[in-house]
Amino acid sequence: MLSELGFLSLLLATMSALLLAVVPQLGLWLRKPALTQLAWGLSYCFGLFTLVAISILAYSFAADDFTLEYVAAHSNSQLPTFFKIAATWGGHEGSMLFWLFSLSVWVVLFALFNRKNDRTFVAQSLVILGLICFSFAVFIVFFSNPYGRIFPAPLEGRDLNPMLQDVGLIFHPPLLYLGYVGFAVNFALSITALLHQHLESQIARVMRVWVLVSWLFLTLGIVLGAWWAYYELGWGGWWFWDPVENASLMPWLLGLALLHSLIVSEKRGIFNYWTTLFSLLAFALSVLGTFIVRSGALTSVHAFAVDSQRGTALLVIFFLLTVGALGLFAFKANMQQQSVKLKLLSKESAVLFLNVLLSIATVSTFLGTFYPMLFQAMNWGSISVGAPYFNSIFLPLIALVLIAMVISLGLHWEKADKRILLNRAVLLLPSLLLSYLVIHHFMQNDAALQFKWTAYFLLTLAIWLLLATLWQNWRKLALSHYAMIFAHSGVAIATMGAVMSSYFGSEIGVRLSPQQSQQLGAFNFHYERFSNEIGPNFTAEVATFSVTEKGKPYAELQPERRYYDVRTMTMSEVGLSGGFWGDLYIVMGDPLGKGEFTFRLHYKPLIRWLWFGGVLMAFGALCSVLMTKRRGKRDE
Repeated sequence: MLSELGFLSLLLATMSALLLAVVPQLGLWLRKPALTQLAWGLSYCFGLFTLVAISILAYSFAADDFTLEYVAAHSNSQLPTFFKIAATWGGHEGSMLFWLFSLSVWVVLFALFNRKNDRTFVAQSLVILGLICFSFAVFIVFFSNPYGRIFPAPLEGRDLNPMLQDVGLIFHPPLLYLGYVGFAVNFALSITALLHQHLESQIARVMRVWVLVSWLFLTLGIVLGAWWAYYELGWGGWWFWDPVENASLMPWLLGLALLHSLIVSEKRGIFNYWTTLFSLLAFALSVLGTFIVRSGALTSVHAFAVDSQRGTALLVIFFLLTVGALGLFAFKANMQQQSVKLKLLSKESAVLFLNVLLSIATVSTFLGTFYPMLFQAMNWGSISVGAPYFNSIFLPLIALVLIAMVISLGLHWEKADKRILLNRAVLLLPSLLLSYLVIHHFMQNDAALQFKWTAYFLLTLAIWLLLATLWQNWRKLALSHYAMIFAHSGVAIATMGAVMSSYFGSEIGVRLSPQQSQQLGAFNFHYERFSNEIGPNFTAEVATFSVTEKGKPYAELQPERRYYDVRTMTMSEVGLSGGFWGDLYIVMGDPLGKGEFTFRLHYKPLIRWLWFGGVLMAFGALCSVLMTKRRGKRDE
């Protein structure tokens, strides 16, 4: 009975979304304020019914209701309760319902925080959001219903995929979905601005808060996803250029470009074309990312589904939204023609240069992700586009972005401060020295490492950006400067972590029995013992290692091989010891008999700086949100 109530709530949410897309629009056309005002009430109804639907599904997981086919396919009575709740979005149907719930959160918040603004403009934006909500609600009802019954009900569920039985499942998808879906607000605002011939400069401040919060969630989701892949997949890396990883990267890049374009639109009243286009494409690529994960069109360890029918439906939604939005942009953009002369050394030119670089990065990622699919669809055979392609494009782009960020510190609107530019240039000298000392330190600890000029160049630029950012702003305590300091320092620190872990990491594959040892750089890994253990829904083979550095105790690590009975799957759980200067990382391989296993030993220098840098970027976005809201209250 409870699950039927959940499905009924889903139907009512669908009806609320349809009414939200139709009734206020009729009020706007017929100039009936009473109908227009219903946009707010219908938004709240949609949010309420969606909340009830997702809550009942989560309760069904917690209560082991295996009469629901979706619950039976992704849960088990022995699964820990917090994983049962997280399993709500651990499969295709539940993840789509959570996607819709995330969208409802944004719709309700947008309606709530814009009660006192231009009612016509906000109502039109809510209509656009209602249309988007209705599209996905219909998709869920007809193609991804999580409330389908199964008779007779199995006595036990099939269990959650062991790869997803991790704390990352609890936080990573919600953060990513909130980031993805948040761009729908800016999409709706831009469509409304085109329909009503508003200039983007007039709504830039309103849009900026929503972009910042969306980009903040997306940044945290990507960082957490990279961390999850790092310690869960057991290959020792943090970014594989996987299609699903690329799907989150593309809207992140455009969201970053949109943020900077909005600043110029707000301050100078220009770059309106860029702002509108980035707003439309950021959400379009978020929908495209949803298609990638759930269509089966591209192979990925992150993909949820391989149902071509669902993929076709999502692709139809993507094309309708994208073609409709870009078609409207093509017809209406000419009304906003403007001619502006930019000085070569000015903040406006720096943002324009950044827009170009981020656009190139997005297009390159798009081509690298979808070219193999197109190649196969045209019956030309199969082709793989991997890390060499992406690295050859992104390494020079990252270098240019870092240089531009340093130079931008000496730029003002319409002019440049030559004294500050000279001071920033001088900081390159200590950056060269510090970069060499860092690399030399890690090369001393491992004689097998070789000096790499590409790494030295990128590390120097990252240190240069960090020094320039801190040197120029350390006396400025305003919240606006905190936002820039944290965000730009985060970019520098994340780059340092990525460069050092990628170019100067050490690893070795070995076979060891208890009481045997292996040296890796300055570390000695001693295999102490082997044991069998029983978990809540698995059995595990556990190896215990003691690690010493130059004869001194350093860490104890316990890699595992877990066997999940219900899924009949074996998963490796890495042994991990993290520190300021680097991580020790052990992956347990195949058993060879009598406690002997194959192992892969890793040392990843400065890898934690990558996660810390990502968190700093998100924190910078948070400071900017607080600054924008404070300025808005002051202007009221």
